[in-house]
Amino acid sequence: MSNFLKSRIVGLLFIALFALNSCKTVESIPGGDARKNPPDPKARVKKNLEEGRGFRLDNALKGDGKGGDFVFASANELWRASLDTIDFMPLSSVNYSGGIIITDWYSDGQNENESVKISIRFLTNEIRSDALNIKVFYKKCNQIINCKITLKEGPLTAELKKEILSKATIYKKQNKEKNFKPYNTSELNN
Repeated sequence: MSNFLKSRIVGLLFIALFALNSCKTVESIPGGDARKNPPDPKARVKKNLEEGRGFRLDNALKGDGKGGDFVFASANELWRASLDTIDFMPLSSVNYSGGIIITDWYSDGQNENESVKISIRFLTNEIRSDALNIKVFYKKCNQIINCKITLKEGPLTAELKKEILSKATIYKKQNKEKNFKPYNTSELNN
């Protein structure tokens, strides 16, 4: 018998030994015995959550301190309104959990030497004038290498903020009219 064949047989025996050793009986697996688990799925979910063998999405949605305060982006009117307002610009970085949208440099094509970049930071999810921190950067280039970038608080910043807040207000009103209800898992606890 060749050494190669011997090493293959030893390897297969080792794998088989390892596989057989990792087998467990149904009683040793938590929740493996059907006699010890309720047949109703809601009761099973509740029992698993009480024993710490699961996770709840409503903790993340409520923001009760156990996880982040995340509401899905499609339900956040300010987020949707911001993306809709600047949808003509290419996006460089978008981070919902971090609360920031950064566009790439954009030029409307009329003046190739000038471009604009917008940064929108969300300070709160409430629709109010101090909920957004909008920065508009202007880049003016004489040549490709010689560019000057400036941050300007001007009419574009105020116009963007006004447009985003008005769209967000409309979205919020539409959600109320549709009788929009955010995802709720409290029915599982009953």
